[in-house]
Amino acid sequence: MKLSQITDFQPMIRKTHLQLGDQLGLAIMRGDFKEGELLPSEAKLCETLAVSRTSMREAMRGLVAKGILESKSKVGTRVRKAENWNHLDVDVLRWQVAVADSEIYLRKMFQLRYATEPAAASIAAQYATSEDHTAIGEAFDAMQTAGKDLEKWIEADLRFHKAIYLATHNEFFWSIGQLFNIALKEMFKITASGAHRPRALAEHRALMESIFAGTSEAARELSLKMVSNATDDVLSVRRSASSKLQREPT
Repeated sequence: MKLSQITDFQPMIRKTHLQLGDQLGLAIMRGDFKEGELLPSEAKLCETLAVSRTSMREAMRGLVAKGILESKSKVGTRVRKAENWNHLDVDVLRWQVAVADSEIYLRKMFQLRYATEPAAASIAAQYATSEDHTAIGEAFDAMQTAGKDLEKWIEADLRFHKAIYLATHNEFFWSIGQLFNIALKEMFKITASGAHRPRALAEHRALMESIFAGTSEAARELSLKMVSNATDDVLSVRRSASSKLQREPT
């Protein structure tokens, strides 16, 4: 095979093994394969999914790297306990969000936000640079100009929160900020069309200004208030939707 042919072939292999990784990852998150359970043999999986061994091995390597699988010679490939999975990996989170019960998902996201956002805001107030201020300010401006465009509002809101995490200049917070593009998107969709947006905009402005001013404790308190109100907004929107559904004739 010529070099040009190999080069052309590589993207196809990569695409296939990424699709396989998605299929297997989602299957594991759904519980199709339980913790501690051995997967079918490589040959059986290849036959069932109609893929090459090369693609299957690449997909398996990816899941091993994410802590989801472990492979041992003469034993096979086994699903590891969830406590060993890399839950900060964007693919792992994406698969979990795709199959999660909405109530459980929201509860865990609220817990994560309460635990991390006020601290991130406080640290950002201490360490944010002028470049960080610009990024936060641009995201806030985008929220203001989003108007009735819900997608633009959600995107700008996500950028705002991510910029705060990055402004901590703490790489451990960065990972959480990166995940929010996936983890919080569904939550933000729930409230984006709600009547709370004027209040939320005022809260974001106040938090932004406290970070710019370097008032660490104020940033912490404002962030905590924002998360608390966002929690109430989500619950309110969900109650309203449930009540409307019950009133509709069957």
